[in-house]
Amino acid sequence: MFEDLASLTAAVAVEPNLAVPRTQRPFGIALGGGAARGWAHIGVMRVLAREGLVPHVIAGTSIGAVVGGCFACGKLDELEDFARSLTKRRVMGLMDFHLNGSGLIAGQRLRRMLSHHLGDIRIEALTPRFVAIATELGSGHEIWLTRGSITEALRASYALPGIFDAVRLGGRWLMDGALVNPIPVTAARALGAEIVLCVNLNGSDTRGRGAVIPAHGTDEDLNEEEAQTSRGLFAPVRGAAMRMRQFGRRSDGAPGIGAVMVDAFNITQDRIARSRLAGDPPDVMVSPRLGRMGLFDFHRADEAIALGMEATERALAELREMLEVPLAERG
Repeated sequence: MFEDLASLTAAVAVEPNLAVPRTQRPFGIALGGGAARGWAHIGVMRVLAREGLVPHVIAGTSIGAVVGGCFACGKLDELEDFARSLTKRRVMGLMDFHLNGSGLIAGQRLRRMLSHHLGDIRIEALTPRFVAIATELGSGHEIWLTRGSITEALRASYALPGIFDAVRLGGRWLMDGALVNPIPVTAARALGAEIVLCVNLNGSDTRGRGAVIPAHGTDEDLNEEEAQTSRGLFAPVRGAAMRMRQFGRRSDGAPGIGAVMVDAFNITQDRIARSRLAGDPPDVMVSPRLGRMGLFDFHRADEAIALGMEATERALAELREMLEVPLAERG
């Protein structure tokens, strides 16, 4: 895919001291979706850069596209400063809610921030090579954004259905790429990566998820003893907890719209990711231990970045082994 691999490796333009080792086999990184958990990608990229393991190809979906794109543009410092500065109040201040769009949030405030830092950078001018994954509304096509404005590509890749407005690019209405390819290993390989490291933001908390419940009944089948317990001493405590979680759950115990949208998207992404990774497994997988971090805990960047660094440290030996060029091929 690359015209001249030697010139590519010599031209990695993230930071002057991040030259790719000459003996390194061309490798790519696939950064998965996962909303706020995606701040862990910053930690992953920090460790790789520190070790001189700069990828030739970066493929990102949703928040993975944001971190990967900023890295490719040499703007990871700015993104990290922004992430670490977030508080619950500031996160809410960035949300420009409206009722007449295709999502609850117009996303113009975030767009202005991206444009301020990324300017008019075009994807095709980047080194390492970069691709953002999006999904076309209606057809469900998986769209690989490999040229044009990086700001618009990132917006399309993270346009979570029902939350952000869909983005129109090249005559297509696009939304979050996690609907079709949550961890884009296939895209990284297609763009020339011989070895692919993937970052799975949901890989540490999938135990027991997606199981089958072979027999289940209606409320009339509820054991009377269980029903009595549910009305017992702890009922007031549970009632107070319910009132504390109005957005996620209604007063009658049914899930609220926020809980339904987030959990439905999370379940879909998890199922698709498992299937895609089974069909095209990565050579190395990094799975930060993010089980206790919610998808919208954007104010917890310090924790997520640290967990991303931790997970990457654990995978370094395996990655170096995969990247090692056989002796017969060394000059």
